[in-house]
Amino acid sequence: MSSASTGGPVRPSHALLRPLGPDEITITGGFWGEKQRVNGRASIAHCQDWMERIGWIGNFDRAAAGTIVDAHAGIEFVDSEVYKLLEAMAWELGRQPDPELAERYQALVARVAAAQEPDGYLHTSFGRPGQPERYSNLEFGHELYCFGHLFQAAVARLRTGHDDLLPQVARRLADHVHAVFGPDGRVAVCGHPQIEMGLVELFRATGDKRYLEQAELFVDRRGRGLLGTSRFGQDYFQDDIPVRQTTTMRGHAVRALYLASGALDVADETNDAELTDAITTQWANAVARRTYLTGGVGSHHQDEAYGEDFELPPDRAYSETCAGIASVMLSWRLLLNTGDEKYADLIERTLLNNVLASPREDGKAFYYANTLHQRTPGAMPDEHELSHRAESSLRAPWFEVSCCPTNVARTLASVGLYFATATADAIHIHQYGQYQISTALDAGPVRLLIASGYPLDGAVELTVLQAPETEISLRLRVPSWAAAETITVSEKAQRHPGHLELRRVFRSGETLRLEFPLAARATYPDPRIDAVRGDFAVERGPLVLALESTDLPGGWSVNDIEADPASLVTDQDGAQLTVLRRTEHDTAWPYRSEAPGGDPRQAITARLIPYHAWANRGPSTMRVWVPRTAASVTGQQ
Repeated sequence: MSSASTGGPVRPSHALLRPLGPDEITITGGFWGEKQRVNGRASIAHCQDWMERIGWIGNFDRAAAGTIVDAHAGIEFVDSEVYKLLEAMAWELGRQPDPELAERYQALVARVAAAQEPDGYLHTSFGRPGQPERYSNLEFGHELYCFGHLFQAAVARLRTGHDDLLPQVARRLADHVHAVFGPDGRVAVCGHPQIEMGLVELFRATGDKRYLEQAELFVDRRGRGLLGTSRFGQDYFQDDIPVRQTTTMRGHAVRALYLASGALDVADETNDAELTDAITTQWANAVARRTYLTGGVGSHHQDEAYGEDFELPPDRAYSETCAGIASVMLSWRLLLNTGDEKYADLIERTLLNNVLASPREDGKAFYYANTLHQRTPGAMPDEHELSHRAESSLRAPWFEVSCCPTNVARTLASVGLYFATATADAIHIHQYGQYQISTALDAGPVRLLIASGYPLDGAVELTVLQAPETEISLRLRVPSWAAAETITVSEKAQRHPGHLELRRVFRSGETLRLEFPLAARATYPDPRIDAVRGDFAVERGPLVLALESTDLPGGWSVNDIEADPASLVTDQDGAQLTVLRRTEHDTAWPYRSEAPGGDPRQAITARLIPYHAWANRGPSTMRVWVPRTAASVTGQQ
């Protein structure tokens, strides 16, 4: 494969770090190996089965046959879910050949390709007699958004070594977009940013500069009020302020993060330092003031949007799964651009907590929104019916707007490609787990085996399978929750901000060991986050823990408890905490002239579990932030 066609979902031309492709890094087992196994065997098929059953895939058949009018299934952007499924399939096939999956993939691509118009246009909701005209509803029609997902699916196919039908479809469609919206075409943008990322990656994979030119045009046009009004305001579309003038993430969270990712892609290819600085500032301000402990973003349900600074109520957290995935996309680009491990820290936090909270253990149901405090147990969803996106109190098999299941599928199929990178003389390990690296540095081939039960086990072993006979570096991320001096390393290492460096001549067969401390710890919020002022959370290594009513005595609710963080004890999988149940007496008016105190209480030792694993044991209540007892608050002050 050529250098243009190798690599993962993102391959910047000028970044400091080089991403590794599916032929260079492979998850071999452990925690992430199990997630990929479930995704490959269950989630991908689940997504395809649902979209086949409810007609979203059949839209392409009806479009090709000319029978789609009055027979379109789903809302305007369901084409994009088919494209995300194709991307998941492509990465999965690149990860692990599977003849049956390959046959399903080829058959699905053929059905999509059959619906493409002679001029390259491809959308099942617009453009045919009896349908709305093409590009007649750029605010909400999502045509260009869908195209972007098709481009990403095609890039996944190219980057796994296949230049076949789907990339051909993508090129024709990208040519059409440039003809319609290019320098001499219509001055417009899509209501949902996404195509910018897809166009830049298609340029990187094919070398066609028109695709980069088009992405740059879309980024520069954004924020000029080209779209119609929205009842949520123009920031919902990211069309109120030009990208270069925006200082934080705001408005619809997925739109904001997709736009920032696409803009950073453009900035990398055009050496646009001003644009790069703008995106870097947006990331930093949003992380410092608008991000949940889990890495999730978005506190507004109505418009799926970021709230204002420090507006982070746990029981109203929207924290959409797709926004978490978009956050990972942006952080990955910034990591490649700078090498700063703070971006890898947020990737780890967001993947392990926000994103992995979405899929059920069997990979066949998902959360769209990810609350940090479930007040009522809710009800089991019907496994055969669509759910509204944010109203499922347990994970649902499918949604009317089902963007998250396919997004999870494509992310887990390619997740190992976010674990490590290379430079001319170094391998950079950003995430820990069980995987193998086989790549080439300037000095020659390098093969490493990383073995660990991380994130549940802090021990990591790196075995050198092959190395050059000259000095190279291994750079190992030090997570922000683990101070460098608390890490045990089997040999002396240079300690730098965010990473350890081992630089020497390595020998085949030698093993290096490091140990991360995984004691449970209390975490306290910034006092400006008024919704959790006086609360604390518990983390263990990179995992946010949660208290679930399943682990409380019958009749107890997580809504009625408080605890002293000094009672926290680490256990094998999470932690234990002594929690007190306050006994209140109902009154005619829930407010008092005196501060409450002295009420009878009961105390028990409760187990805390990883947040991402909650709600896998049936209906329950749950909370991440626990109110502190009055004594513990006074003691801390």
